[in-house]
Amino acid sequence: MASPLRLTIARGELPDDVAGVAADAAWTIVRATFEVAEATMSRFQEESELTGLNRRSPGAAPISRPLERALSAADRARRMTGGRFDPRVIEALERIGYLGVAQARTETDASPGRVRGNGRIFERRGRTGHVAVPRPVDLGGIGKGLALRWAANALDASVVGTGDPRIGYLIDAGGDIVASGSPGGEAPWLVAIEDPSGEPGDQVGAPGAPGGAPEPVAVVAIRDRAAVATSSIRRLRWQHDGRTVHHLIDPRTGEPGGDGLASVTVAASDPAWAEVWSKALFLEGADRITALARARGLAAWWVATGGRLEMTAAARLETAWVAGEAARS
Repeated sequence: MASPLRLTIARGELPDDVAGVAADAAWTIVRATFEVAEATMSRFQEESELTGLNRRSPGAAPISRPLERALSAADRARRMTGGRFDPRVIEALERIGYLGVAQARTETDASPGRVRGNGRIFERRGRTGHVAVPRPVDLGGIGKGLALRWAANALDASVVGTGDPRIGYLIDAGGDIVASGSPGGEAPWLVAIEDPSGEPGDQVGAPGAPGGAPEPVAVVAIRDRAAVATSSIRRLRWQHDGRTVHHLIDPRTGEPGGDGLASVTVAASDPAWAEVWSKALFLEGADRITALARARGLAAWWVATGGRLEMTAAARLETAWVAGEAARS
């Protein structure tokens, strides 16, 4: 899904042969789960099921159970976020020059404006099991979050999820993370929040190392089954018609949102919801993010375009380290 995929297994005191078998089995499960997710809902594959459904829009077609689950999750996220999250942003992205989604060329509204269609993201047609999307859908971030959820569920039901406290895992899909257990003893998993002021071309490496990523702005400690997701404009921003734009579209305006913000990170029990709320909070912008994050009781960290890090009280409880002094919101 256009992201690097990495699995870390904490073997604890398990013998080498047992740990090796568990790691191989876990990686097979994770790879297989993501391959199904990609074939179902990737925006980067011309032959994915979602791409085919978008091509038929507004026509109907039979769809698989995983795609129906993904569309249902996206529709629920739209309702739960009050429309701040809405996957019907393909046309708005194309209008500002982002053609990274695989889909058929459709007639688009070339003028700015909110995402059209206040009804459900998808419709069931008759009793045939056919489904239609009235407007093309980009499952993007929530799709990756769902893939992480499904992979973690599969691991929990496998040899890795035997209940042995010595076995833990962490799945990293392009910076969106779900983890379970512990990397050793009672220690939490430590997840760094990237400094969004780094240049888009920076390579991932040891913080502070030559050619490596910049020092993190904070480190989050996650325990048990938990997830962390970040929405950031560090990598996907470009020039269009003389202005800097990015891929995080506010469905309420049809334009890039998040005024005054460079990144938002959310920790939650589920990776799909962590992804949804990181985007919804980002789109509130620097002036309104605190109120929404507090109202939802979210563990959230955000970096303003000027470099200032802020966080909610819930986030401070999960913060293991912070660069400088962070404000309490």
